[in-house]
Amino acid sequence: MTPAPPRDDTRTLATVAHTAFFLLLGASVARFLLRHPGEPRTPWVIALSVTLAVLYVLGPVLGAAPTRRRLLWLGLVVTTWVVLVVLAPSFAWCAVPLFFTSLRTLPPRAAIVLVALLTAFVVTAQMELSKSFDPNLLLAPPAVAALATAVFVHMERQAQAQRALIDDLIRTRRELAATERREGTLAERQRLSMEIHDTLAQNLSSQQMLLQAADRTWDTDPAIARAHVRTATGIAAHGLAEARRLVHDLAPSELADGAGLADALRALDAGPGIEVRFHLEGAPTPLPDRVQSALLRIAQGALANVREHSGARTAALTLSFLGDQVVLDIADDGHGFTEPRTDADRRGHGLPAMRARVRQLGGTLTIESTPGEGTVLSAAIPLEPAP
Repeated sequence: MTPAPPRDDTRTLATVAHTAFFLLLGASVARFLLRHPGEPRTPWVIALSVTLAVLYVLGPVLGAAPTRRRLLWLGLVVTTWVVLVVLAPSFAWCAVPLFFTSLRTLPPRAAIVLVALLTAFVVTAQMELSKSFDPNLLLAPPAVAALATAVFVHMERQAQAQRALIDDLIRTRRELAATERREGTLAERQRLSMEIHDTLAQNLSSQQMLLQAADRTWDTDPAIARAHVRTATGIAAHGLAEARRLVHDLAPSELADGAGLADALRALDAGPGIEVRFHLEGAPTPLPDRVQSALLRIAQGALANVREHSGARTAALTLSFLGDQVVLDIADDGHGFTEPRTDADRRGHGLPAMRARVRQLGGTLTIESTPGEGTVLSAAIPLEPAP
């Protein structure tokens, strides 16, 4: 919800000024009738007073913006008031609310000039009304005018500063919201890309390898070729289920229907020719869904790397519950490497995807490899202490 500009102070001041104007106008009419009963100018004074009151009431209808109609209205109000003061100088004190009206209607410089002219006219009228020289009549109107002008200018500047601050806050909030939306979009794209890499891409890679193997053995050993095709069909069905669940943004299919992480890891396969063993250490504790999903995806990605790059014959998955953290180790007996592999990163997400998953959960990912002795990948994710 967008906050409204701070106009309460201005409205309050306007209400006070309007009330003061009608009080001063009524008091001036009463004073004139009491001091000058039955004079020939009385009908004119009453008629001009009513006209001034009607014109003043029309002001709020025209708004506060300095439009041409608003300026014409201000000119009529000031002219009527000037004629009224000429006929009855006691109406001069109605100028104080007119100061406020002028300051609201005109630009600052023009308003100050008009206020000065009105003040000079008030001083002249009061001096004519007085039978002798009175310093208060000479100094009081300019002091009141200066005070009213200073208060209004100060409040207007303060209101403008507050409006500018609110505009800046609204703009900043919109920019932050746009930034959060962009970051959320990028995070969701990264999440989906990692999901696709760890599921659909790996399934397609396995199918490709199986179909290529079937193609090579189709003429020499049809039975093995058909077995490869059946395995590829099973992997395709699993990939289809993953794709459907990915579209609906659900958990991995291996964790559906209440299946636990240990069961899902135990069922993983690295492809033909690679034996996968699973070990569970420690007392299992319930894991958050995002932790289970992340560890399963890491295991799938690691086994895909074992199948494609390591030349290993066996791979071991070890899930360890250590109280304050859960650790997943993936070890293989492949040829290993001396430097972290980068070809997988260029082909897809690979290790960066695993690191991103672990980092999002506040964990760490370590890789140890020795040429000729295989590779061990370890993902450790902290757990919140039980209440």
